[in-house]
Amino acid sequence: MTTDSPMPPPLFPSPDSAVLRLIVGDAIAAVRSGETTVEEAILHAAAHGWYEVHVQGEDKCPVCDFRGKLPR
Repeated sequence: MTTDSPMPPPLFPSPDSAVLRLIVGDAIAAVRSGETTVEEAILHAAAHGWYEVHVQGEDKCPVCDFRGKLPR
């Protein structure tokens, strides 16, 4: 792959993502309220963060397949 080849989107949300702030904020609130354990909150946030990045990736590369391969 050359440096001018299109790259798939990153596998993590942007640090300034409003959705990421919401996911993390909800996890913190759930732990503070006693609704969940730290471990459960981390797993929940990780799963939702991954899903949001998946959606962003589909938006940025509609011709890529679900595994993130570059368009042909």
